[in-house]
Amino acid sequence: MKDKIRDTFDSLASVYTNTVDIESLYNTEYERPSMLRQLPQSLTNMDILDAGCAAGWYTQELASRGANVVAADISPEMVRSTIRRVGDKATVLCLDLEANLPFKDNSFDFIISSLTLHYIKDWSLTFSEFQRVLKPNGVFLFSIHHPFTDVKLLQNAHYFSTEMIIDNWIKEGKSFEVPFYRRPLHIILNETLNYFSIEKVIEPKPTMNFKAKAPEKYETLMNSPQFLIIKASLK
Repeated sequence: MKDKIRDTFDSLASVYTNTVDIESLYNTEYERPSMLRQLPQSLTNMDILDAGCAAGWYTQELASRGANVVAADISPEMVRSTIRRVGDKATVLCLDLEANLPFKDNSFDFIISSLTLHYIKDWSLTFSEFQRVLKPNGVFLFSIHHPFTDVKLLQNAHYFSTEMIIDNWIKEGKSFEVPFYRRPLHIILNETLNYFSIEKVIEPKPTMNFKAKAPEKYETLMNSPQFLIIKASLK
């Protein structure tokens, strides 16, 4: 399944660069504003791992705030897209977040992971490595699909299990099968608490700009959140 996810996002790299990062209201007016509100405006001299960088939108944003950014993604094409976007303003690596990370202990002030962890079936090694490479008092901020929304995608869902879903994305006139994993809320929270202290659990709300551009989708999100954001720190 990991190969399938890698291949799918290799195919989606140009779509992210040309469409998702610019036009998707779910990114530009929903997930990103809520994530960025959890970070200081100035990140000067902060060491940050962008874990699952995709085409590099967060990498660019974090670097523009003065951070020393290491960006990582399992997709070689996403890595290339990020390098084209940021040049030498960040270090960009092709890494599997389900493997041991090539960083020293206590390397990062922040780990930011945007809409990535639901592509990983088992979080235990990932979170153990994130715990290891965070500095004392470091912050782990991540967003994922909301479990109450994902469960509606399955006809015969078993809520208390971790289940794979094959989602169908239509982007730029093409269809992409995108596999990911849904897990119940208690697993999301308890897996995080095994390694970190949770500071905030955020169910984001879309911006007023989202409402102006897509009022029906805005109302849907106000009644059924699409994403879940967790801000955690080292115990």
